[in-house]
Amino acid sequence: MSDAIIGVDVGGTFTDLIYMEPGGDVRIAKVPTTPDNQAEGFMAVLAEARVELSGVANISHGTTTTTNALLERKISKVGLITTRGFRDVLELGRRTRPTPYGLLGKFIPLVPRELRLEVPERMDAEGNVLTPLDEAAVREAVRNLKERGCESLVVHFLHSYRNPAHERRAVQIAAEIWPNGYITAGHAILSEYREYERGVTATVNACVQPVLQRYLDRLRRELSDGGFRYDLLVMQGNGGSVSSGIAAEAAVNTVMSGPASGVMAAAATARATGIENLITFDTGGTSCDVGLVQGGVPDVTSEMELEYAMPIHVPMVDVHTIGAGGGSIAFVNEAGMLQVGPKSAGAEPGPICYGRGGTRPTITDANLLLGRLDPAGLLGVAGEAPLQEVRAAVTREICQPLGLGLEQAAAAIIDIGNDRMAGAIRMVTLARGHDPRDFTLFAFGGAGPMHAAALARELSIPRVLIPARPGITNAIGCITADMRHDYVNTLNAPLSVLDIAEAWAILESQIEEGRATIEREGVAVSAIDCLHSADMQFEGQTHLLTVAIPGTGVTVAELQVAFEAAYLDRFHVELPEIRAVLVSLHTAVIGRRPGAPLEVLANGGDRGSLADAQRGQRLVWFAGKTHETPIYQRHRLPADATFDGPAIIEQLDCTIVVEPGNQVSLDGLGNLVIKVTP
Repeated sequence: MSDAIIGVDVGGTFTDLIYMEPGGDVRIAKVPTTPDNQAEGFMAVLAEARVELSGVANISHGTTTTTNALLERKISKVGLITTRGFRDVLELGRRTRPTPYGLLGKFIPLVPRELRLEVPERMDAEGNVLTPLDEAAVREAVRNLKERGCESLVVHFLHSYRNPAHERRAVQIAAEIWPNGYITAGHAILSEYREYERGVTATVNACVQPVLQRYLDRLRRELSDGGFRYDLLVMQGNGGSVSSGIAAEAAVNTVMSGPASGVMAAAATARATGIENLITFDTGGTSCDVGLVQGGVPDVTSEMELEYAMPIHVPMVDVHTIGAGGGSIAFVNEAGMLQVGPKSAGAEPGPICYGRGGTRPTITDANLLLGRLDPAGLLGVAGEAPLQEVRAAVTREICQPLGLGLEQAAAAIIDIGNDRMAGAIRMVTLARGHDPRDFTLFAFGGAGPMHAAALARELSIPRVLIPARPGITNAIGCITADMRHDYVNTLNAPLSVLDIAEAWAILESQIEEGRATIEREGVAVSAIDCLHSADMQFEGQTHLLTVAIPGTGVTVAELQVAFEAAYLDRFHVELPEIRAVLVSLHTAVIGRRPGAPLEVLANGGDRGSLADAQRGQRLVWFAGKTHETPIYQRHRLPADATFDGPAIIEQLDCTIVVEPGNQVSLDGLGNLVIKVTP
């Protein structure tokens, strides 16, 4: 019996695995994702890595199951019971429109109107009962929704964040009638004001709860049949893990699980290397995910909107996602202009060069034509890539309509793709008051290291950091993540009248609930830490600022000082004449797990001299012309290697492009450091 640990991340195109043993044995594997049943790809990647499940102590899993279900609307049929007069809150929303400047646009709510039922009950904003709960009406509504074939039920009452008594009683009544355990109470998922956002978040949970439960049940069964004897851990969007046994209870927390795992791996690398500020740049086959790590800690947000009218207000690692990846399809649009993405070739059929039946040119195909990829060395492609088919498709789809040569067309595809990716980086830096020059670009994913140097030059980012295993960084994030549970409660009180004892009591209850949940999971942790913060605003304003607070001993004066400092830092203005308001209190309860030994990722390989690492040369297109470019094998680079670009560095899970004039070196953890020439 060994104490091996495994991280498995399911992406849009590939399913990645990292296997680590205490003695230093490291295995990585990558297989195509199986969208119809992600469990098939999960088990296939275990087989690819030759894993004996009986010798594995821990498996952590990043999944796109819930995110994909929402985006593709492959969700469960949900019924909603709400306060009389408020059945249309989820559809009215914030009076926005899908197309603000167009005359047309449609919005389909998660729950159709005929499945949104009302019952008499009412709390006021202070939690006082105005109308008692009509229990007979609740029973009738539950039976009605059950007869209509609903699989999940949401109970969402007005002001339940202040007093959840009616919601709790309605859930008790529903449990007597409902045929399964898929009953969601709004306050249990998000005990926060704003009935629209709270209601949507609870509804999202109900929509994906059965989907996630079925997937995890099937996966746990297959793992158990294979000899795995422990609990599977699941990544959450907040960057922490949760036991698969309780993950579906708050299934909404697993939305954005995949992108979060990559940011957590970046944060762990940042702490290990002493680099505090990173821009995380994760580009795979389908999407580009960009986030920030400041002071070694990922930025977290509680105000994410997955798509129009789908705000999900649970804490998530703050990642900005666009549809730009290696599989993004290039085409000439109706206006006669070249466009790249957001449509993707995905895992099936994939880019043309994969040889699986793809016919539309993609960013990966363009990189192949420019010499940046080896036609005979593409991961997951049997034999040599069909170059003639790639040339024919780019000629037909791009060159002929635009009058471009083959290399010009391929370079244009890359340039437009890079421009979209640079726009995503600007959204998380310049748009939020951060200077990209103060950060290091941490590039990972199967396609990220191919584009990172060009993006860094475009944005004046001085340095690019490529981790030892960039193509499976998300899987590494799964095994570095701690257990984590987040809680929020709304007070909405001006500091001048705040009962600080009530605030302390809320923080204490959040800590107690978090500790109890970690104990219920039964996962060994070395310590439990609690991080506290407060959402605050000036009276009369709607914009919230989140400020860190010390915890249950915080004073009103400390809250005032912390908020004023945060406001000055964000808006560069002081408003001493306006009263500050404490809106909500947050607590993250974190069960610390042993971190993965990142240094072993660089072990292995037949390291020699720089000349030994070079396996040849080929012509590669840079800035309008071809360059005779050395091709290096990363696993053979000497630990003290230093050289200048242009260069192509190849490894099993990705290809790294170094532009002319850039300088490359390796650090103590085996990370590749590229100094970027402006």
